[in-house]
Amino acid sequence: MTDNYTKAVNSGFTKTLAKKLGLPRPAILRRHRAGSPLTVGPVLVVSDAASRPDADALARTLLGWGVDVRREPTDDARWGAVVLVLTGAAVPTDVSGAVLTTGSVLRSLAPSGRVVTVSRATTDGDSPELAAVRQGIDAFVRSLAKELRFGATSDGIVLTDDAAADDPTALATLRFFLSAKSAYVDGQLLPVGPTPDAARAAETATTPDHATERPLAGQVAVVTGAARGIGAAIAKTLARDGATVVCVDVPAAGEALAKTTNAVGGTALQLDVTADDAGTRILEHARARHGRLDIVVHNAGIVRDKLLANMAPAQWDAVVAVNLSAQLRINAQLLAAGLEGLRIVSLASTSGIAGGKGQTNYGFSKAGVIGHTRATAPLAAAAGGTANAVAPGFIETDMTATIPLLTREVARRLPSLQQGGQPVDVAEAVAFLVSPAAAGINGQVLRVCGQHMVGQ
Repeated sequence: MTDNYTKAVNSGFTKTLAKKLGLPRPAILRRHRAGSPLTVGPVLVVSDAASRPDADALARTLLGWGVDVRREPTDDARWGAVVLVLTGAAVPTDVSGAVLTTGSVLRSLAPSGRVVTVSRATTDGDSPELAAVRQGIDAFVRSLAKELRFGATSDGIVLTDDAAADDPTALATLRFFLSAKSAYVDGQLLPVGPTPDAARAAETATTPDHATERPLAGQVAVVTGAARGIGAAIAKTLARDGATVVCVDVPAAGEALAKTTNAVGGTALQLDVTADDAGTRILEHARARHGRLDIVVHNAGIVRDKLLANMAPAQWDAVVAVNLSAQLRINAQLLAAGLEGLRIVSLASTSGIAGGKGQTNYGFSKAGVIGHTRATAPLAAAAGGTANAVAPGFIETDMTATIPLLTREVARRLPSLQQGGQPVDVAEAVAFLVSPAAAGINGQVLRVCGQHMVGQ
């Protein structure tokens, strides 16, 4: 869908007029193009004193990726990113120097630049001082995201379970946050655990070669609700990354489903995901046509918005059946089949986190997705797999295009990035989470919302 306002304030006479009137000017976000550089300029790596060994390790990795890395600010740089390493900070005063150094270069941060923090998660055994500094970094990242301009973003990697700063999954996450693939991910902190030993052979994050462009080569992925919108974008992005894609949707969407399937060179499965045997039929199709199943993306979903006082039983039941119960049933059937290394990503929503007026049914179902993802994660991990969720905010789709104009414009301007996201933004997050390099991320929810909600 088109955001005409954003286009207008970034071109021609209307751009000049918007400047003079002081109108909001959402940036044209930098999105992924094959062969484009990782960042839009040099990367400044800064740290507190105790975190310097981790900062040195990350700087060496960035150099290996062909990035221009600096360790001290210079007046002549137009910074593509700042990587702020705070893994060793033990008391609140430890972060002051590194944080203020970061602040000193923000006016020289390039459009679509990045600030990425690397820190450690709080644990039950932390001292009050240590817990304070680690929790403080959370709000620092989110607050900074609200200050940045021109499409720049602020996100954080939070290391858990003694994960090293240069662990393969941590490096993959750093690469994702620095890249144009994270264009609409802003103000988010992603917990990252150690890469499981069985997955270390897939350390694609450390080498910017063919594997980085096609990390899913040889894998078979299923995407439900693939006929159009976000589902179609996910199918196309997974295919771009090398996967063979099974596109699933209801028979009524057959024509659109065929179009998506042809575009990705995959196979189509007309199926109502609420069917009792949906998971079994998905697995049978994948094995019969492609010999295996490696990835499942639960994208199928519906809305039946209505104030609870006016809601009919059918409106509640249909949303829960499609958005939540179907995912639970399919996951149970696939896990029972003993699939090894299965990567599951479920589409949640920011409505499942903050709620939405007229969306008690939708919010319940999407919060349920977050809940079952966390509970499914250890079950998937037992077989060498992962289960994660992606929570989109306002994404420009046919569905959001039906929202009344004034409401739609308000929704677009609420995020820190002052615009709606594109279906490909959700697809990029999904593709990252199902990649072998993200094996140390499990049971997490990654919001793709341009920092849409107050405090989030």
